[in-house]
Amino acid sequence: MIRVVLPAHLRTLARVNGEVSLDVAGEPTLVSVLNALEALYPVLRGTIRDQVTQERRPFVRYFACAEDYSHEPTGTLLPAEVVAGKEPFLIVGAMSGG
Repeated sequence: MIRVVLPAHLRTLARVNGEVSLDVAGEPTLVSVLNALEALYPVLRGTIRDQVTQERRPFVRYFACAEDYSHEPTGTLLPAEVVAGKEPFLIVGAMSGG
C-alpha cells in the first residue's frame, strides 16, 4: 500500500479525510501512483495534472522522503520507504504571490 497525502482542497473534492491508501499495479512510479489515484477518485482527473498532456499542473508539487519529485520524469521509481508504506507520498498545492 502506498500512502498518499493530498492538499485540503483535493481531499474535499475527493470527499476523503486524511491519507489515501493505494494499491499500485506494477512498479511504483510517479505515473503509476497518479494513475491509481485518478482511477480510485475520478473527480481528481485534471486537478493534479493536465488530462491531455499528463503534465503536472504548475502549482502542484510532489514530495517523497523530504525530497522534491516535482520535476522528475514520470517513470521515476518512488523510494523504498514510500513503497513499504513507512513514508507517505505528498501532493502539495504550491503558493505564490508577493
